[in-house]
Amino acid sequence: MEEETPVYIGLYVLAMVIVIVAADVLFLRHQFLKRLLVNVGIVALFAAAYFLFSHTQ
Repeated sequence: MEEETPVYIGLYVLAMVIVIVAADVLFLRHQFLKRLLVNVGIVALFAAAYFLFSHTQ
C-alpha cells in the first residue's frame, strides 16, 4: 500500500476547513450549539471518508 503524500493530506484538511467555515458563515452564524454539532458531524464524515477510501488498493 502506498503512503499518501503530505500534500494530499493537507489538501484534504483544507477542504474540510473550507466546508466547516462555509457552513458556519452561511447557515449557523448565531447558533452556537447547532454550529458545534454540525462541525462535529462534518469532521466525523470527513474522517469516515478518509478511512474508507485511504485503505483501498
